[in-house]
Amino acid sequence: MKIIVADKISERGLALLRETGWEVVSTTAATLANELANADGLVIRSATKANAALIEKAGKLRVIGRAGVGVDNVDVEAATRRGILVMNTPGGNAVSVAEHSFALMLGLARAVPQANASTQAGKWEKSAFSGTELRGKTLGLVGLGRVGTEVARRARGLEMKVLAYDPYVTAAAAREVEVDLVTLDELLQKSDVVSLHTSLSAATEKMIDAAAIAKMKKGARLINCARGELIDEAALAEALKSGHLAGAGLDTFALEPPKDSPLIGLPNLIATPHIAGSTAEAQEEVGTAIALQVRDYLKDGLIRNAVNMPALSPDQYRRLRPYLELGERLGAFVAQAAPSQSFSRIRIRYAGEPAELGSHVIRSAMLSGVLNSVLDEKVNLVNASAKAAARGLVVEELTRQREHGFPNTIEVTIADGGRELTLEGTVGQDGSPRIISLDGIDLDAPLEGTLLLTRNVDVPGVIGRIGTALGSMGINIATFALGRRAPAGGAEALALVGLDGNVSASVVQSLRALPSVTEARLILLPAAHQG
Repeated sequence: MKIIVADKISERGLALLRETGWEVVSTTAATLANELANADGLVIRSATKANAALIEKAGKLRVIGRAGVGVDNVDVEAATRRGILVMNTPGGNAVSVAEHSFALMLGLARAVPQANASTQAGKWEKSAFSGTELRGKTLGLVGLGRVGTEVARRARGLEMKVLAYDPYVTAAAAREVEVDLVTLDELLQKSDVVSLHTSLSAATEKMIDAAAIAKMKKGARLINCARGELIDEAALAEALKSGHLAGAGLDTFALEPPKDSPLIGLPNLIATPHIAGSTAEAQEEVGTAIALQVRDYLKDGLIRNAVNMPALSPDQYRRLRPYLELGERLGAFVAQAAPSQSFSRIRIRYAGEPAELGSHVIRSAMLSGVLNSVLDEKVNLVNASAKAAARGLVVEELTRQREHGFPNTIEVTIADGGRELTLEGTVGQDGSPRIISLDGIDLDAPLEGTLLLTRNVDVPGVIGRIGTALGSMGINIATFALGRRAPAGGAEALALVGLDGNVSASVVQSLRALPSVTEARLILLPAAHQG
């Protein structure tokens, strides 16, 4: 493995990557593109721009780790198309950002920057800097995620009343931190201080515009340690100049550095250069966290804090991993055994644990198995859904209860017009993926290696002729699973034969020529899972 660290992270984080024995390369912007050509992982902070052009040069790249919260400097869509997982470290600097929010609040409330400048200039203007207490004031939090929650906890210590607007947080979760959930309009109207802690999206861009500011109390203050684009800077500048707002404390701006911002130079603005998360403790935390996440993903497939696919807890992943392998192998099998390669619909049915644990991820695993069998492009958990959609593949998912037989199963049906192929599998007691049914015919066989699938009219002698034919071609049989539809005699039977070694595709031509054999095809799957 080769890991590129393009921006500075903590020494502890670097040590965690190096102790794996992987090649860890610290690089500069000038050499980054060349180093990425054969890299498996990329670790960045905010300085490096992982744009589409850079991602296109990273032929082996599997993961981009952003040490920090924002991923504005990563082209997530381009990464997803290439099957590259993008992860960040939300919450790693939450305490630092929360404390900086209060530094700005208190600085505004007590005119700390102005009083400092005056005193340093040799003046002693005690009456010019009469401030206001935060005690008893109402703090409105726009966003009650990790940072917003840390701000709420500290606000209680200052005896502030806390309101929050967050459409993705339940009232019960808000009550746990003694916060009242309200509408955005109510928050703006009632708050003495409004502090922004939400992510940037189409819905939140310039959410604090002239109309929103007009709803705020006269003399209120605005704090932003989130994203600069949340605020219409021209509207805020007017409100500060007119005195409608008493002050603003900003750590982020729409364009950084904010050379042409109408806010710069206003006396009732405290501005800091995007340093809310820049503490020694936060840098150590996010650098270590991203190194752990990248290491665990590349080493074990464990997904944490991904921004372009669902994340899994370690326990979820441990329980789900065998079903991910099962789903991928079922997908690869059914794609190779399909009536034609022009299939347009897939139906997946989950029973038992696969339905409970996370069918959305198993779906991606199965689609990657299907698409890797028919496409030349790399398809994995990250980009499987997007690739399927681009191909026009319709995917239907269902859950069911099994009253008899194996309780934990995955069934996939692939359809091309009126023709269908259905395969069902489970995870054996040893954790290995197994097939238990093909087109409604029960059989038990491992889903691994080179498999010969034959169908025949159920008459005596067919199996013997298949075995003899394989032996005459020097092909050794490893496993042999049989199944048939009742009643016997003239009914359809099938065999799934595990073969040793490399087997030529020409074998099937000889087998198809045997009496009563109606179909023969080779299915190529990965070898047995080791470990």
